[in-house]
Amino acid sequence: VKLPAPNAPPAVGKGLEKQLREAILYESAGLLIINKPHGLAVHGGSGINLGLIESLRQLYPNERSLELVHRLDRDTSGCIMVAKKRSTLRAIHAQLREGGIDKVYQALVIGGWPRSCQKVDAPLMKNVVQSGERMVRVAQDGKRCITSYRVLQNLGQFTLIEAKPITGRTHQIRVHCQHMGHPIVGDPKYGLDDVNLIQRQLGLNRLFLHAAQLRLVDPSTDKKIDVRAPLDQRLQSAVDRLC
Repeated sequence: VKLPAPNAPPAVGKGLEKQLREAILYESAGLLIINKPHGLAVHGGSGINLGLIESLRQLYPNERSLELVHRLDRDTSGCIMVAKKRSTLRAIHAQLREGGIDKVYQALVIGGWPRSCQKVDAPLMKNVVQSGERMVRVAQDGKRCITSYRVLQNLGQFTLIEAKPITGRTHQIRVHCQHMGHPIVGDPKYGLDDVNLIQRQLGLNRLFLHAAQLRLVDPSTDKKIDVRAPLDQRLQSAVDRLC
């Protein structure tokens, strides 16, 4: 009888395996790009036994060097890169440092985002304890943080926007939206509870933040790639309902 190793993550269930295999957006010899489902942590820890990377290591037992290239919040869905080779990991990290990778997010925010607001440059400080919860907030003595924005669609009392983080800080897009007076719908930390409650009753019971697109050079092929992740059913239904 072969027993699992101590502290080994639980086995991936058939449902999650099917979901992850269907979520593969791009694969090459050195790189995987997954449309990460909402609610799935990128790695285990803090009471989470099975995250995305632990699941993929079970689905790809012959790939000995699977590593996350970057992270997404558990509540954020969309494009996430996983390197299959250490050389690919190092090369993509170099592209990230040099600004050679475009990360494009979509978010539904409260109110009418002004089309003239195309960039938010506001420093952020993290781990600020507020009501017993660790938060990120705008602070003059924080680290510089820049996000570019573009209006995609005006939806009455809401706006569908595109956000591109120029820097890579924790909760950057979420806090910048809050700072501008247009928090993201469904955000439990930085949003508006009354609006979130109404949206949950209408079927949107998640943060409306989605990593929609990645543009980069795949180091294992030396080719430029443009990978896009469609909105999941709950997000698309929310947009359709507001149209």
